[in-house]
Amino acid sequence: MSNVFGHIISSGEAEKPSKKKPIFPVNDQLRKYLLHYSREVKLPVSYRDLQRYTYSVPLKDRQGKETSWEKVSYDMREWEYLRENLVRIYAILKTEGDMSFIKHLDVARIDFCYFGNSQPFRIRIVNKFNDNYDHYYIKQADASRVYGLELEHLLSPNRMTYFTDRDTLIEEHIPGIPGDIFIADHLHSSNTNLIRLAKEFVKFNERCFVQLLGDMRSYNFVVNIIPDIEDFQYRIRAIDFDQQSYEGRKNLYLPQFFKENKALVDIVLQHLNTASIAQYQAEERTMMTYRLVSSRYRVKELLDIMSKDTISTKEKLEQLKLELAQHFNASASFSKARTMGQLVKRQLKQTLQNNLLLIPKSKSRFDD
Repeated sequence: MSNVFGHIISSGEAEKPSKKKPIFPVNDQLRKYLLHYSREVKLPVSYRDLQRYTYSVPLKDRQGKETSWEKVSYDMREWEYLRENLVRIYAILKTEGDMSFIKHLDVARIDFCYFGNSQPFRIRIVNKFNDNYDHYYIKQADASRVYGLELEHLLSPNRMTYFTDRDTLIEEHIPGIPGDIFIADHLHSSNTNLIRLAKEFVKFNERCFVQLLGDMRSYNFVVNIIPDIEDFQYRIRAIDFDQQSYEGRKNLYLPQFFKENKALVDIVLQHLNTASIAQYQAEERTMMTYRLVSSRYRVKELLDIMSKDTISTKEKLEQLKLELAQHFNASASFSKARTMGQLVKRQLKQTLQNNLLLIPKSKSRFDD
């Protein structure tokens, strides 16, 4: 596989995704998949219930700056209903629905984000005993996001906790420092190990490209700082999945091409040479291959459903087919794809095929 860091935004090139992506419904086949793997559950509150707020006020951060979030308020009867049942949803996320732990929990606040495609509600749950708090999100169920969450769960080093109920999706909060805040406040700290951070960005870039997860601008991922022997390790985690294989431009699936990530790209170019970049890419593809093989039946089931679904436009599909074929110099591998799902399957084969060859055939079989 070619080294995708060979052409980078240092030349001034930058990418911009579509301003508005439609919500794609969860079809019957995907619903059966979610039921089979215990992702589809009965929820006491729906996304539409949360839309019945009476007014909202802008939410400011600790520095007093306005954010993309608004604090929403409800009439008293609606609020009492939501308080009780949103705590129950938290128990579904955290304790498999065991309600014996919810008496000391309450809803501290409900926020609404007007920015972005999903327009999520963020629920703050507080422990009444010690004031510790946690969050989770309620969004519109979008097939693109479901496919993205599942592929992330199966192929990345991260486990994803989410559930659906018809047109509603709930997601566990993914902890970490938002990428844009990390770049502004932590990147140039004396404690930041820039070489290890550069290594992780290369791996994150590779994961997104292999999975065709798009729009990983800095505010769509978080950075985890993990203490290690005498130093720190880093993990970059995607937190927004609605751009799973939707866009037509190949570069929109490579975080290195977004201007918002340029500071991280500069770190890579400053601290890593071509051989090191290729090594870290190979390491990530190897780990993704192991995960693919260990979950091959579930991945195949998901991709078979995805291959028959409509999650993009014909124009974007044709553009991405052409650009991937040119990137890999392998037009035959992509030309037969008729949907974005089929294209994701061919992308996995194209990027991981050399690693699959090193695994015994009985374990690595991954058919079209």
